[in-house]
Amino acid sequence: MAVSPHTVTGHDAEAPDGPGADRRDGDTLATRRAQNGLPEPEADDRSNDLSDPKNIEDWALDTRVRHLNHGSFGAVPRAAITVRQTLREEMEANPDAWFRQLPDRIARARGDIAAFLRVPAGHLAFVPNASAGVSTVLNSSVLPPGGRILLSDHGYGSVAMGARRAAARAGLRVETVHVPLDADDEAVESAFARALTGDGATPAGATLVIVDQITSPTARLFPVAAVVRRAHLAGARVLVDGAHAPGMLADPLAHAGDADFWTGNLHKWACAPRGTAALVARGPHGRELTPLTDSWGAQEPFPANFDHQGTLDLTSWLSAADATGFIEARYGWDRARAHMSRLAGLAQATLARALRQDLTGVTVGEAPAMRLVPLPAGLATEPLCAAELQRHIARETGCETSITSWDGRGFLRLSAHLYNTPEDYEYLAELLPGCL
Repeated sequence: MAVSPHTVTGHDAEAPDGPGADRRDGDTLATRRAQNGLPEPEADDRSNDLSDPKNIEDWALDTRVRHLNHGSFGAVPRAAITVRQTLREEMEANPDAWFRQLPDRIARARGDIAAFLRVPAGHLAFVPNASAGVSTVLNSSVLPPGGRILLSDHGYGSVAMGARRAAARAGLRVETVHVPLDADDEAVESAFARALTGDGATPAGATLVIVDQITSPTARLFPVAAVVRRAHLAGARVLVDGAHAPGMLADPLAHAGDADFWTGNLHKWACAPRGTAALVARGPHGRELTPLTDSWGAQEPFPANFDHQGTLDLTSWLSAADATGFIEARYGWDRARAHMSRLAGLAQATLARALRQDLTGVTVGEAPAMRLVPLPAGLATEPLCAAELQRHIARETGCETSITSWDGRGFLRLSAHLYNTPEDYEYLAELLPGCL
């Protein structure tokens, strides 16, 4: 069902703790737990809990809004914003000196991010985002006419569009692998294996598999290392779209196994300034890769050829390690990941109870810090309706959420990060049923 932008739900801005209230006030967590039938957290949860309404002060986020959609656009710590602004002022003070030394500074910044991702610096290049990383591989890797690109039906929309454009230019075909929402790791691997081996018309080495590490519309954690093994046995190469992996997974490259190419956003869970992502190529595959725009480093080998980007403002790349370093120093990444996973689970249970939705089928292979809650039947059945509903929820509740649509079903996709607290999700649970 579509939601009119003029629908009135009765939850207005004058309500206590309503839209516009400063969420740092702490308010009535115990009261909300009692009203919603929520248990008090276990002692172990309290001892390891990083939830604190004051954490949001480490970010530049509007405290009048409940930010429950970290997975889409991320959030940058104030510490990294400050460093980036200082770098911008340096750039503007002497552009000539800035741009002449910029490639060397980018190379050093690459080394810092490579250490964070636990890969050699010589295997990693910066790109603007994961979609750009995918496009780079599609534009650089040559498959013979008659070859194919395999995608899953959980893939990111712009990646699928890019694959189809690349296939049309090169005389390739695109095939979509159906993976049921409730598929466990073995079922995911089997779905790709059938697609890889069931086609006798494609010569060996003529298939590129693009597989999501953490799926965007459905918040699944796919067993990509197993998919990579299956693909290599079939003579195919694999590009892992790890858009959500840096920061959410401790070692995303290890989780990706022997993937030929991997790309992941640093602006999401790792909290780097936007416009920052990594593209990793192992072994000889890096020699194939060239930036989407040629510059003065075009003759350099990978990844140095990506360090030259003309007069683009690359201060986001230079300050990325300041974001990851701040989180390590302030919270500790291992504790942060454990906290985000626990909080995401609590959020899912809270909203499922509020919406009276059964979680059967959506709790298999879940991403650690991003979870699904099915919406009532008929809501957000296609992307345009999902986007309209998301805007409606933001207006009526003061909560930024992600509403996704997959296979004709609508879902609330919840994210959990360090600036979120249980109160955020309990607040949404109180208001959301009246919005739908």
